[in-house]
Amino acid sequence: MPTPDVCLFVCLFVPVPVWTSCRYGLALMSTLGFLNAYTMRVNLTIALVAMVNHTQQPALNGSQDCRPNLNITQNDKPAEFGWDATTQNTILGAFYYGYIFTQIPGGWLAGRFGGKLVFGLGILFTALFTVLTPLAARTATWLLIAVRVAEGLAQGVLFPAMHAMWRSWAPPIERSKLATISLSGGNLGIMLALPVSGVLCEHFGWPVVFYAFGALGCVWFVVWMFTVFNSPGDHPRISHVEKEYIEQSLLMEGTSLAKTTSTPWLSFARSVPVWGLAITHICFNWGQYTLSTNLPTYMKEILLFDVTQDGFLSALPFLCMWLVQVLGGQLADKLREQELLSTAAVRKLFNSLAMLLQGAFLVLAGHVSCHQQYLGVLFLTIGIASSGLGMSGFQINHLDIAPRYAGVLMGITNCIATFPGFAGPAVVGLLTKHAKTWPSRRMQWQKVFYIAGGIYALGTLTFLLTGSGTVQTWAKEEAEQGNKNRQEDSRKTLLVNQEQEDERTIIT
Repeated sequence: MPTPDVCLFVCLFVPVPVWTSCRYGLALMSTLGFLNAYTMRVNLTIALVAMVNHTQQPALNGSQDCRPNLNITQNDKPAEFGWDATTQNTILGAFYYGYIFTQIPGGWLAGRFGGKLVFGLGILFTALFTVLTPLAARTATWLLIAVRVAEGLAQGVLFPAMHAMWRSWAPPIERSKLATISLSGGNLGIMLALPVSGVLCEHFGWPVVFYAFGALGCVWFVVWMFTVFNSPGDHPRISHVEKEYIEQSLLMEGTSLAKTTSTPWLSFARSVPVWGLAITHICFNWGQYTLSTNLPTYMKEILLFDVTQDGFLSALPFLCMWLVQVLGGQLADKLREQELLSTAAVRKLFNSLAMLLQGAFLVLAGHVSCHQQYLGVLFLTIGIASSGLGMSGFQINHLDIAPRYAGVLMGITNCIATFPGFAGPAVVGLLTKHAKTWPSRRMQWQKVFYIAGGIYALGTLTFLLTGSGTVQTWAKEEAEQGNKNRQEDSRKTLLVNQEQEDERTIIT
């Protein structure tokens, strides 16, 4: 095993590849993976508008005054289903009932056996269930709900598995860059799915939405299995320079390169930073899941856009969020690399900006009238884009405090934070269910945004008080012991070789 001096020599005198490197190749493939996953997760939010009979969705009283301001397509097509608002919210929330159950098992499996297969199969099974969605919907409502639950089960492993892979692939000083590029694929997926789904529904019918995105997911799986590997040591085409750079950077931090054989569950339960991460994760996801699930509904009912406009305008905030995520990751690591701020300070700063700005602009969006549609879109865009800074905040902090257990730790916090996935849409449905006029419906949406703003404020305060940027003691112990064991094994091997050499000398 090369010494840290070798790593220092490599970093100072031998150029380490960046954009052509295997670690950035993993970032690209995982970005495309999350893109596929999120297209299949959110395409139903637009397809549902085309699937549901318009006679079940009468125009809100009081909204007619705004109609002359709109460019509404009058080419409405008959829809197949007569689901009411409660049934629609149940279908939309069903995904998260499955999503919550595979978070921790996914992290554990990825930590023990590697994240490549876990992540790949998660997207493959999602793709297969997505292709089956039209058949399930036309067969029975309960079967459609069951398919959505199955998709959630398949996607529950994705974030924990990817955190487990970055534990082996991301040098500590590049974590923000690599993780934000990788995980930002989800927002690219939302950005792509919303407008494309609207166009496909308008011109080819809603079933094509599920066939197209499901097929793309299957193609991605084949490419993933042939191009990605669990660790630098497993990769047959990685350069020696990059391999040494990654492995020695991790060892210098105190992160063992061996696969996880045991999990310190009790240490997780006793750790204040872990509890802080879990609470912050819940607060952040409340607003994220509420918007990703219900934003098209808000655009249609309050801002009064039609289905095609709805898809494109709902996608705009997520495009800006993707840009903020990627650029924010570069800035975060630059601040750390130049030692302008500590890791903990960077995480807390970016997290606070993400949650407070989004909360404030959501509240502002709730007070926009239907005569100010594009002002509403602007507020939503700024708010949702700001939340992209959270990727360099709490969302990769698992890798800072416990890189060896990042996969299972992400599984734990994301499992708990899945609760808003079905609670958020349920609250929206509960508040808006009996609002039959546009003014009353707008008032209920204001409550939705105030609730989200308050929860964001709680998450900000929690992370400021409990967040940490250093590897926790309980996360170091096994890594340090592993290094000591390897050193002891090397010493014993040298002694045995010396004894054998002495014996040969005596015989001679």
